[in-house]
Amino acid sequence: MAHSDIHVGLEIGTTKVSAVVAECGPDGEIHVLGVGETPSRGVRKGEIIDMENASKCVRDALEDAEEKSDHTIDSVWLAVTGGHVESLNHRVIETISDHTEGITDEEIRRVELRAGEIPIPPDNDVLHSIIQQYYVDGQNGVIDPVGMLGSRLEADYHIIHGVKRRIQNAIRCVQDVVHIEVQDVVANSYASAAAVLNQHQREAGTLVLDIGGGVTDYIVYRGGIVRHSGVLAIGGDHINSDISLGLRLPLSRAERLKTDEGNAQLGKALPGQKIVLKNDSGFSGKDVEREMLNTIINARVEELFQLIQKSVSSVVPLDLLGAGVLLTGGCSRLRGIREVAEQVFDIPVRLAHSQEVSGLLSAFENPRLSTCIGLVKYAQAVHSEMQERSLLSSFFNKVKRSFPFRFAF
Repeated sequence: MAHSDIHVGLEIGTTKVSAVVAECGPDGEIHVLGVGETPSRGVRKGEIIDMENASKCVRDALEDAEEKSDHTIDSVWLAVTGGHVESLNHRVIETISDHTEGITDEEIRRVELRAGEIPIPPDNDVLHSIIQQYYVDGQNGVIDPVGMLGSRLEADYHIIHGVKRRIQNAIRCVQDVVHIEVQDVVANSYASAAAVLNQHQREAGTLVLDIGGGVTDYIVYRGGIVRHSGVLAIGGDHINSDISLGLRLPLSRAERLKTDEGNAQLGKALPGQKIVLKNDSGFSGKDVEREMLNTIINARVEELFQLIQKSVSSVVPLDLLGAGVLLTGGCSRLRGIREVAEQVFDIPVRLAHSQEVSGLLSAFENPRLSTCIGLVKYAQAVHSEMQERSLLSSFFNKVKRSFPFRFAF
């Protein structure tokens, strides 16, 4: 009888640590059972800089998630980000020894193994080796070459990699300090896309931007394929710092001012309009020009989008992204950010939240939780593939065929 699995997605972010507990049903549905969150300490730009403080935050978030979901957590799927995470597109070529019998699963496996043999820095590890497409004797767009006749098999992969020790620090924070097993690590951008994209958007072409506190993760799909991805070490905290310096405000007041009053669009304030900041402990109060605040925010947001535009357009022309740009992450809730994105990218932009998820409405409609929910979807895909392979092997044991992972997202 089909049964449900429970998976936990964990994100150790710059401003928050989040954990989502969700039940994954046999028909692919995802039901959020509980969410745990706590302010983050010991993390800068998505990377751990203080193991003790970061691990305390992880423990608090997981305990919060356990209490709210009424589920004991013994393992998680962990998101990884940081400026050290990079990507490249890589082609692997395999000569078919017997081109009269058709390409075999063994030859596919050899290609997949060779995809990991790429010229990345020696201190880096591969996070994901994502198949883009196969070529058989020059014929492109092949989805599954098994059984096809040919003498030459080629495969394009999108490789996401990062610095090994920084990835291991994130794992150690959870596994060795908090004593919770890490099932796998997943790049933030890949997880967020799994949460917010549907198949039509992957086919039509979409750029997903997950704008967090310390970093912005981005990934591009077109033709159902991952074409490009990356991380910029710029996020909402940088806007806070700009406001703090530009208006001579304490950092905590700068963040509240951004959230409560700020707008990334220019021209949204009346001439001379002021924001009155009242006295607070350690702060004597101040009047701030609204348009000056918006100008500071606009400059940083424009810079962020321009850097991403330059990176993406070097690989995929933006006018080929038929489904436009999707914004998610905590900073996507900033007023006017969608309009600024449309000005820079010159294609439609919309705010996104997790799709095909039930349960706590506040969870899957909250863009801050897109990565965690995407981790659960990733876990569901892995387990579904493993179960399918197990069932098929029992039916076709004599044939001894294997089915490598080819996730839809």
